[in-house]
Amino acid sequence: MYRNSRGRPGTVLAAAAVAQFVFALDMSVVNVALPAIRTALGFAPLDLPWVVHVYALAFGGFLLLGGRACDLYGRRRMFALGLTVFGLCSLAGGLAQTPWHLIAARAGQGLGAAAAAPAALALLTTTFAEGPRRVRALGVWSAVNAAGGALGVLAGGLLTEYAGWRWIMLINLPLVATALALVPAGVPAEVSPARRERLDALGAVLATGGVGLLVLGVVRTEALGWGSPVTWTTLAAAAVLLAGFVVAESRATAPLLRLGLLRSRWVAGANVLVFLAAAGQFTAFYFVSLYMQQVLGLGAAATGTAFLPFSLGLVAGTVAATRVTAARTPRASLVPGALLAAAGLAWFALISPEGSFLTDVLGPSLVTSVGAGLVLAPVTAAATTGVAPREAGTASGLMNSSRQLGGSIGLAALATVAAHHTGTATDPAALSAGYALGLTIAAAVFVLAAVVAIVVLPRRRAVTPASRSTAPEETQLEGTPS
Repeated sequence: MYRNSRGRPGTVLAAAAVAQFVFALDMSVVNVALPAIRTALGFAPLDLPWVVHVYALAFGGFLLLGGRACDLYGRRRMFALGLTVFGLCSLAGGLAQTPWHLIAARAGQGLGAAAAAPAALALLTTTFAEGPRRVRALGVWSAVNAAGGALGVLAGGLLTEYAGWRWIMLINLPLVATALALVPAGVPAEVSPARRERLDALGAVLATGGVGLLVLGVVRTEALGWGSPVTWTTLAAAAVLLAGFVVAESRATAPLLRLGLLRSRWVAGANVLVFLAAAGQFTAFYFVSLYMQQVLGLGAAATGTAFLPFSLGLVAGTVAATRVTAARTPRASLVPGALLAAAGLAWFALISPEGSFLTDVLGPSLVTSVGAGLVLAPVTAAATTGVAPREAGTASGLMNSSRQLGGSIGLAALATVAAHHTGTATDPAALSAGYALGLTIAAAVFVLAAVVAIVVLPRRRAVTPASRSTAPEETQLEGTPS
């Protein structure tokens, strides 16, 4: 396993937080700018969504590979490499002259994020020992992650309206430069082992191909629909590859993902929960943004500004969750948080065509965002609880992959349901009804997340690997069958 030299925990936290902020920002900053991008670069209507989808496809598809690479080749090295690729591709996107230039740049951003994001989280979990200090560090990381996603809508609107759409790409450069500058200042170096395990090439191909086809099949339903033969062929191919991945990992001597890791109730439960929470949160962003623009008639900058209360609520919820989790367990915050988010989304579902920001958006935004914040910080702690340092990158990549898949699949599925309900109607009443249905289902998804937290997650804390007498390779996790 890798041995860390002394680093500065505060610097590690700052570098990881800045990196995660920019990755989350880029998941949402593009949405409001799509009309301006279409006009400037001449995108065909059916090609324009790929500006969003290709980032999610590359990011989600390569996260497991990126996480394992962190464990094999070093967390600091992969963190710096991923950030560099992300920054260069951001510059290329800002200078794009044709549609394919921008789509290629967005794919490159996703690849860079897939390397750096699990490395950032793994750096935190290996720098801060399990307990209150790690919970506080993950609370900061989660708050920044949530703020990046929410503020991306605001930044996208303001930059597009007042500076031009290219700045939604170029704004990443100073953020990436800041994170990279912090690496030599205090992110710990790692000493390679005398004998390094080989990367599981077969597992990498099967996992990347399977997850990539799954995301591809789902995001294309926006244009093809769920009943399309192309959709089902793509999803069937994804299922075959993922099944092959499970078989291959069960036989590999050095697997990309050790299947025994999933026997931990903390790891398995948290990944299911983050999948559901991401589906509900991404859906809320999507439908509420459309409601404000297409029904209330707000412009891009006004819509972005209207998400400020949501951002503040996420941060407040994350701060509260950090205190609860440090004193008790992640479960103590996850259950009430998921139920509160469900209540907020159910309130959102009461939107009307004659509504306004004050009557239909502000109150539900605060309730939903505080609930989501109560979920985000502890679910990250839960997903890495009891994980040995040698598997920190793998566990981090797995959790980030679950988050990306949940957001992509949940949003595509609920957007399709809402579109079918609305049909070809474009009047405010029909649009509001479709959005309300999607938000109602999203509320049910958060209720399901609460059920998972109650049924699957252990009531007691896991015992940390460091407190065991066994070697790291033999560490058993709380809630894991021996």
